[in-house]
Amino acid sequence: MNPTALLEVDRLRVEFPSRRGTLVALDEVSFSIAPGEVLGVVGESGAGKSLTGAAIIGLIEPPGRIAGGEIRFDGRRIDNLPHDEMRKLRGRHIGAIFQDPLTSLNPLYTVGRQLTETIRVHLPMSEAQARQRAIALLQETGIPAPEQRFDHYPHQFSGGMRQRVVIALALAAQPRLVVADEPTTALDVSVQAQVIALLKRVCKEHGTAVMLITHDMGVIAETCDRVAVMYAGRVVEVGPVQSVIHEPAHPYTAGLMGAIPALDQDRDRLLQIDGAMPRLDAVPPGCAFHPRCPQAMPRCRVERPVMFAVGRAQAACWLHDRSGAT
Repeated sequence: MNPTALLEVDRLRVEFPSRRGTLVALDEVSFSIAPGEVLGVVGESGAGKSLTGAAIIGLIEPPGRIAGGEIRFDGRRIDNLPHDEMRKLRGRHIGAIFQDPLTSLNPLYTVGRQLTETIRVHLPMSEAQARQRAIALLQETGIPAPEQRFDHYPHQFSGGMRQRVVIALALAAQPRLVVADEPTTALDVSVQAQVIALLKRVCKEHGTAVMLITHDMGVIAETCDRVAVMYAGRVVEVGPVQSVIHEPAHPYTAGLMGAIPALDQDRDRLLQIDGAMPRLDAVPPGCAFHPRCPQAMPRCRVERPVMFAVGRAQAACWLHDRSGAT
């Protein structure tokens, strides 16, 4: 256990029973987030990023289930909490920001009412105090004329402004952790940058830890302190952002970085990772990435790699095995 961590995910396993057998969607996922830290979780679609976030906030839909491992928040195990207790924890101590703000906002109520109700459920405040806090949150998240906008409905806001309201809603009860799942994917590039800068600033000011789920390495580089790279339901590399971006230790991370166009290099074509992410019912043995890996060895096809220390990062790759085994 890490005594300094606010959130610890230890060997998390999530399964989905099906007629063809049990599908393993997350397989022994482990990482931690310290108070005030921004951890990016990156990977292709289907890597298990969003499912990891859903497991942390207790929103895995049946028949999916946590079949192994532990999730600890502030030293307390939370993956086995009853539904009502988890609901209280989720609103009060763990906030959530989703990709589409319309899934988080009720179209029938004004944003002011939604904010004040959330605040009053979790904090001991009067109606007037909750209104004052809600207006302050709208102002803090960059909503112009917050007193007037307080009485507006979600459809009266643009996409970027709606996402700012969702950030205000996630921070309403002063949570210690925010899980942000692709919070800028549906927004214009210029608005993306504003929302990411806002999320980073507000969370730093409040000392809030953030788990930022994205497929955009540019967002990771700009926003995060550390990054966890996922592939086929497993963490393949984790470490400080600068180490992982500039000196990737796993061939998959190197492939992701190679696929990003560089402004200072003249290339005829972008690099690409051949093949595709395996289906849940066809994850290969050994290292799941070996069918697509240009550096795969015979060992990679049969033995699953453990995490090896590589500088300041860790990577699950046999290339870094210094034990002399073959």
